[in-house]
Amino acid sequence: MANDEVEIKFRIRDLQGVTRILKDNGFRLETPRTHEMNTLYDFGGRLRRRGELLRLRQYGPEWVLTHKAKEKSGRHKSRMETETRVEDGAEMDAILRNLGFQPSFRYEKFRAEWADDTGHVVIDETPIGNFGEIEGPAEWIDRIAKSLHVASAEYITSSYAEIFADWRRRTRNRAIEMTFAAIGKASGSEERAR
Repeated sequence: MANDEVEIKFRIRDLQGVTRILKDNGFRLETPRTHEMNTLYDFGGRLRRRGELLRLRQYGPEWVLTHKAKEKSGRHKSRMETETRVEDGAEMDAILRNLGFQPSFRYEKFRAEWADDTGHVVIDETPIGNFGEIEGPAEWIDRIAKSLHVASAEYITSSYAEIFADWRRRTRNRAIEMTFAAIGKASGSEERAR
């Protein structure tokens, strides 16, 4: 099903504080903290060059294939998103590879999903820090961000791949994917090299 996705990300310094504010604002916990593994696929970099994304996500026991179109510019990240549930993630991976797509980036996190009657707020615990994501109508995003003490200057419209690339440059970490194992291994080898 295709829909126009409008969202922002923000850094979370206090997980319990964000959770408390969400509860105080009437949000319901839709999905408790659940492990998520994401693989982006590309065809010789063509999708990335066009500003598109093809992702296979395992969220707990469920698999979802998502295509995101090129972003529209603005203060909020906005793009057309089409996604569908997949019965067998390993088979979907095989289909994509047989069509010439190759995994281009993997990232992992633990995600909890909160919702009210208008939109969603997710809390992501990643190997490079904690992030929130607010998705819904633009004015609602701004109102919820303000209630969470997130200024518009703190809005992040980058993808996790872009956030990870920036983190690698700043930390000089050699991990090639944003997974707990890869970052732990790269950090461990850097410590041994010192």
